[in-house]
Formats: sequence, structure tokens, C-alpha cells
Amino acid sequence: MKNRLATRRIVLPIKPKQTKFHINRKGKKLMKILMVLTSHDILGNTGRKTGFWLEEFAAPYYIFRDADAEVTLATPKGGQPPIDPKSDLPENQTPAMDRFKQDESAKHALAHTVRLADVRAEDFDTVFYPGGHGPMWDLAEDPDSIALIESFYDSGKFIAFVCHAPGVLRHVKHNGEPLVNGKHVTGFTNGEEEDVQLTKVVPFLVEDEMLRLGAIFEKVRNWQPFAVVDGRLVTGQNPASSTVTAETLLKQLETEMVAV
Repeated sequence: MKNRLATRRIVLPIKPKQTKFHINRKGKKLMKILMVLTSHDILGNTGRKTGFWLEEFAAPYYIFRDADAEVTLATPKGGQPPIDPKSDLPENQTPAMDRFKQDESAKHALAHTVRLADVRAEDFDTVFYPGGHGPMWDLAEDPDSIALIESFYDSGKFIAFVCHAPGVLRHVKHNGEPLVNGKHVTGFTNGEEEDVQLTKVVPFLVEDEMLRLGAIFEKVRNWQPFAVVDGRLVTGQNPASSTVTAETLLKQLETEMVAV
């Protein structure tokens, strides 16, 4: 049986600021989306490799590209980000991953990501962070990433994170408070981390960290697709939520495009 994609829409009384979308030469509104991936490839003290989860990049990437969005890829170090080897095992293959492996242009773009320090929120309409365990070590503590997210959010733009990526919000502030404080969010759950036997390896647990920061953490059964929208913040629970998280973000942007 196919998993049903689940999205919970949280409607706030304060209407988000409208994004000023870019216009192409034909006068058509053009979405410019930044995707930020990890540069970290060591899984704690295990001696094993980690990185970003391939499906969490590939599925959103093609959802955005198929919507005619211009997609830019960035990492802390620039260049090729590490792919978590487990994400590319035979049992984890998906149509989006198959498409990526046959797409020379996409592989070239991934191999030549720009440095995170060189990108500015004002040049894009939104930002999307794929997960994997890697972001918990570098992006969660990266001052450029923290400042970038704050700049996107403070300028009234949507921001989106899937699986472990909500953990990169741990030091992000808005109006002097943790950005997630009082907000409905989801992310990789304690139960899912226990399932992959990495509870004692990761630097922190996403679910516990969100709760510590004052977020209202929502979740469904382990490994089921689920996304939450709270104002301008979009989060997805796990790798299976990659598609619904990206589609949810895209829907918010397309709604704004019509309204502008």
C-alpha cells in the first residue's frame, strides 16, 4: 500500500509578508530557490561516513525544477557535498534518485555547489535544507547558515527543512527568541533515530532539541510522510517526507505569486 502524504496547515492570524518575486525577460515571475546541503562526512565517533540523504535532495530538486524554478545549490565548503552511503543502498532507491543519476546537468550542479558564505537571501525567494545526519554537525553550528536563515525569515520569506535539517534551526533567532519557539514543527523523531541505532551517536536529537527550544513538535508514525506549515516555516519529518515538504513549500510560493 502506498503511504499517504500528510500535511498539516497551521494558519496564523498574522499574514506573512509577500515575497517580491524575480521577473524573467518575458515578464514572467520566476522562482529562485536556494538549496543548502551539508559538507560534513564523518558520523560522530563511529568511523563511518555520513552526509546528506540523496532522496531528500533529489525529490525536492526535481519538484522545483519541474515547476520552472531556478535552483542554486550551496554548501559550507563549496564543491561536491558528501552523499550518505546508506541513502544510496539498493533498498533506498527512488524514481527521483534514478532520474538524478541519469542527469548530467544535475550531477554537475551538485559537484560545483557555491560556498554558503557567498550567497545572500535577497537573491532568492526561498531556501530549502535537505537532511541527512551531516547537517547536525556543520550547518547546525555554522554562523553563515544561521545568519542566512535569519535573513530569509526576517525579510518575510518562506524557509523549509526536512528530516534532520530542522536541527539547523537550534541557534536561529527571531526577535531575540529561538525562531521555533511557540511554532508547530516536525522533524526526525526520537523513535526514528532509535530505529537507525544512532541515538547515542548524534550530537543532539532533533525532537528533543525542538522541544527544548519551545517548539510544538508534531509527528506521525515512524517513516510515514508528514509536513507541517506554521506561518513561513515549513518542516518535514523524515526521508519519506521529502516530496510532500517540497510540494508544500512550492504551493505556498505559487499562492503568493498569484497574489502579488
